[in-house]
Amino acid sequence: MVAPDEAMPGRDHYPYPLASSNVVLHTRLKGPWSATTEVLYVAMGCFWGAEKKFWRIPGVVSTAVGYQGGFTPYPTYDETCTARTGHTEAVMIAYEPSNVSTYDLLKVFWENHDPTTLYQQGNDVGTQYRSAIYWTTESQRDLIERTRDAYNEVLLAKGFDPITTEIAAAANLPFYLAEDYHQQYLFKNPHGYDCHANTGIELPALG
Repeated sequence: MVAPDEAMPGRDHYPYPLASSNVVLHTRLKGPWSATTEVLYVAMGCFWGAEKKFWRIPGVVSTAVGYQGGFTPYPTYDETCTARTGHTEAVMIAYEPSNVSTYDLLKVFWENHDPTTLYQQGNDVGTQYRSAIYWTTESQRDLIERTRDAYNEVLLAKGFDPITTEIAAAANLPFYLAEDYHQQYLFKNPHGYDCHANTGIELPALG
């Protein structure tokens, strides 16, 4: 992981035009949404396949892909891929809690990638592929930690290494929207690269 003082300097604005809407859900990428809409950010390897997992869930209002968790302001994709920005490939999920629970979103997150491999998902290797969740409410934080602990027990019992997922407040980690061609990439390119599949290891229900 690059040190903050060794990261790319970045810039004070986006160096590319931004998409304004989700082409699958036909909703805004940046809001505003309903006053009851909540936002959660997840990183689980390549953001193309990860985003697709969430835009298909009823109750999800919008999704977008971007760069988060690093040090370089307004990075580009090419810069992020050098591992010198500190960012991971992240997915923004805007959802209506009355229609889909945070638990259900976390179930998709935990069960569709390997949270035990640091800086790697399958053949994708680098800090930009690390597992992470960035929360926006204390209730999200509590549920993330509880599901992490519960899933960790399941994985350890099956002989896997401990979970390495980074968990932090999104308020301290700006989400920078990725370039337009990355947004809803697998909708635009149905036969594109998608490394995400259900692992078959279930997140247990919480008591």
